[in-house]
Amino acid sequence: MTAARGSVVTVGTFDGVHRGHRAVLDETARRAEASGRRSVLVTFEPHPLDVVNPAAAPARLTTAVERLEVVATSRLERMLVLRFDRAMAGSSPEEFVDHVLLERCGMRELVVGHDHGFGRGRSGDAATLQALGRDRGFPVEVVEPVAVNGSPVSSTAIRRAVAGGDLDLAARQLGRRYSVSAVVQRGERRGQAVGFPTLNLAVPTRKLLPPDGVYAAFVETPAGRFGAMMNQGHRPTFGDGRRLIEVHLFGFAGDLYDRWVRVEWIAPLREIRRFDGVAALRHQLEDDRLRAMAILAAARVDPDAPLAALE
Repeated sequence: MTAARGSVVTVGTFDGVHRGHRAVLDETARRAEASGRRSVLVTFEPHPLDVVNPAAAPARLTTAVERLEVVATSRLERMLVLRFDRAMAGSSPEEFVDHVLLERCGMRELVVGHDHGFGRGRSGDAATLQALGRDRGFPVEVVEPVAVNGSPVSSTAIRRAVAGGDLDLAARQLGRRYSVSAVVQRGERRGQAVGFPTLNLAVPTRKLLPPDGVYAAFVETPAGRFGAMMNQGHRPTFGDGRRLIEVHLFGFAGDLYDRWVRVEWIAPLREIRRFDGVAALRHQLEDDRLRAMAILAAARVDPDAPLAALE
């Protein structure tokens, strides 16, 4: 990782990689490009709270795979993912700066967000880093918060919006539609029997989901991008109480088993409810399909850059 020309580094968990995070990444890349240095993000897996206080650990806005997907759309050159464990949790701010940022990354400049905290018991903050920078000879740039509708963007605010079903607010703060990336699993083919075959997704247990229901969605697949309707939750018509995500793609016929797909929540269609038989369910699904297609036709989307920030 260390290079003769050194690096401009930013560090943090970056869960969600929201508009505020993107401002930090952009400033890191800008400074690296101006100085001819590498731009590096140092981050952690699992989330530090999963180690130091699991009971307080938040559900994830982005899994490790999803975070990598979003960071890959930035101008950043490198991403160093450190395994966060008890030993790292016990490191002091000075140890982390000396052994990870300076020695391992060859850091010459540091960029952090205004609310950055690190080190044992989060004893280090932006002021701590600026003091260490003066002592060790590297400048520290603190990026101010980004506001949406007059409120600072934060992972906590986005979690609240997603959990409450406010997908539009979550999208504005993220800079993109809220989504999940997951592997397609083999299901029981009940959707196919009803006339609406679905992709059954293996959703990570730590992933934050919006309220259960039926949604209009967009889906990125190895075969391209498709409009879709998604059932998130249980299947009371079939007496199935498991919480599942099933997605019916419009205009697709094929096999995506064991392949990764990314699903973007666009808008809710209705709550999940029990139907009196397959015929009633099929009639409702046809109505859901028509409503979802109308919503998706009006949705703003750039199919060539699905992770681009929303205007």
